[in-house]
Amino acid sequence: MHAFLHHHAHQYYVLDDPQIPDAEYDRVFKLLQALEAQHPELLTPDSPTQRVIGAVMDGLSPVRHAIPMLSIRTETDTEASGAENFDARIRKELELADDAPPVEYVAELKFDGLAMSLRYENRILVQAATRGDGETGEDVTHNIRTIHQIPLKLPADAPPLLEVRGEVYMRRDEFEAMNERQREKIAAGAKGEKTFVNPRNAAAGAVRQLDSKIAAQRPLSFFAYSLGEVAEGVVFESHWQALQTLKSWGFPVSDGTRQARGATELVAYHRRIAAERDQLPFDIDGVVYKVSSFALQKRLGFVTREPRWAVAHKYPAQEQMTTVLAIDIQVGRTGKLTPVAKLAPVFVGGVTVTNATLHNEGEAQRKDVRVGDTVIVRRAGDVIPEVVGVVLEKRPDDVSEPLNIYKRLSGQCPECQSAIAKEEDEADWRCTGGLFCPAQRKQAILHFAQRRALEIEGLGDKLVDQLVDGGVIKTLPDLYRLGLTSLATLDRMAEKSAKNILAALEKSKQTTLNRFLYGLGIRQIGEATARDLAKHFGSLDAIMDATEEQLLEVNDVGPIVAHSLRTFFEQPHNREVMEQLRAVGITWEEGEPAVRAPQTLSGKTFVLTGTFPTLSRDQAKDMLEAAGAKVSGSVSKKTSYVVAGADAGSKLDKATELGVTVIDEAQMLALLASGAPSISSAA
Repeated sequence: MHAFLHHHAHQYYVLDDPQIPDAEYDRVFKLLQALEAQHPELLTPDSPTQRVIGAVMDGLSPVRHAIPMLSIRTETDTEASGAENFDARIRKELELADDAPPVEYVAELKFDGLAMSLRYENRILVQAATRGDGETGEDVTHNIRTIHQIPLKLPADAPPLLEVRGEVYMRRDEFEAMNERQREKIAAGAKGEKTFVNPRNAAAGAVRQLDSKIAAQRPLSFFAYSLGEVAEGVVFESHWQALQTLKSWGFPVSDGTRQARGATELVAYHRRIAAERDQLPFDIDGVVYKVSSFALQKRLGFVTREPRWAVAHKYPAQEQMTTVLAIDIQVGRTGKLTPVAKLAPVFVGGVTVTNATLHNEGEAQRKDVRVGDTVIVRRAGDVIPEVVGVVLEKRPDDVSEPLNIYKRLSGQCPECQSAIAKEEDEADWRCTGGLFCPAQRKQAILHFAQRRALEIEGLGDKLVDQLVDGGVIKTLPDLYRLGLTSLATLDRMAEKSAKNILAALEKSKQTTLNRFLYGLGIRQIGEATARDLAKHFGSLDAIMDATEEQLLEVNDVGPIVAHSLRTFFEQPHNREVMEQLRAVGITWEEGEPAVRAPQTLSGKTFVLTGTFPTLSRDQAKDMLEAAGAKVSGSVSKKTSYVVAGADAGSKLDKATELGVTVIDEAQMLALLASGAPSISSAA
């Protein structure tokens, strides 16, 4: 146990490269504590339970802490009752009677970052040091100066000597943005770059760099939460008072810190933070309770390496270790193929987890997850469990090969055997059998029925769920074979509602080629492209039989769109669906390709807002796009015109603020008629 704990503490505290979850380290640590308690003769001075494990990194100067930076005891009960246990121990240690007033505590968030000590002399920051082994840390002043939240100079009412303890951390959103930048560098071929496992590792790695330029590029933050050495004569009565004073001197103190009286308020705090944990902008792994009164802290004192007057109350671990039993490929509602690790059951994040997403082939290969591996699984709140890393030291000799989805599936969708495809600039493999694939059936029907496609009024999510789950329909043509009896027997579907659905289906049979084409849900084919295809070719058969070279002749159709169309119509089952939809009565006007309207507004961007006198928003949008304009949903400096009707809202205000030209419906129609951008004054 000693060797195990020393090794993994070194990985965590010194190398900033943990190989196991915190929960696994804590589990072994507690086993050692229990063993030493039962057999005191086994307790040795070098036991991990007797010291804070850490070391000074080569190249960083050692700093001897004037007052040791010790860790605090962890409450083993992760439920709210753990707070009651702590309060009971405190009251017992203080020999308080049952009817004595409640003890006053300070309840704080337990940040998942790097502990830091800031030393000010004559109110100037002169040194910043890591915790290290609690007695000796590392001088990282050059890096800490890059964190803008940390004051370099204190106000005149601060003491001449002040040591402030706190946590350097990284916000989740800034961590994700930083990792995205790292992925872009890696994709561009940059050498020596990597992504980071979690915000804590990224923050610790930045702080302990020799080059402060690296730290300056990392989005680091800081919270102050205690004092170290303070000049003689400076007296605080309580921890709460000290925190409020630190705040007045310019130190950031977490808004999550609260005063709490007795066990009842500690329990309430624990439950509230548990509910809010996943919405916090940074990672925590629990909360901390401290007796507020410094006089009581002195009475309570320390035991071994831990103060009696404080405790860390952790929540159920969000990371655990388990084994990958298999890797399945699942087909999502949109055809995306997602590798999913089948796991030996493990309790993580408050639930038993047996599956975890690997996101896509690239992520699975980057993390090098294979069947047989021991992996770290993370689950936070309602987030889908994911594999965050492999414990390579536990990898057996007979693990599987790295994941290759195309090879694994022989190029075919596991649900419908359609071809799978991946665009050059995309990370995901996808099934091309959208109209045929059972996994995509619901999504395909809902897309087909939406307002800007076939517009089947009343055909929503709940009804589609019943129809598909009950086996009533399997393909799009089955919609038009529905009868009154099959509909009326569905849950919450009376005869009148059923008749309305049948009437909507009948009405939808009369459509346009571009609406029908858009309704098919072909990848990369939006409304504008569907309209351009219909105008260029004039008939569905011409589009279905067009070569990629012929498709490239269509306005705004590039190689990716042309390939997507060709792949879709090369699937025999997709052509079969076309014929069946025609057979059930769906029709549109076909003929010679229409003459393309003059693109008089090409290069112009319009934003529509409010209610127009004669046109609907959709009609206005269609007219503008037919003339080559782009219609956007938001106003920016690149917007050419904002067309405002009655009851225009914030978009009109934004246009005025940016000086964008504002016109009404009549002026828009005049532009469409002439194509001359003669309107220049902003409303």
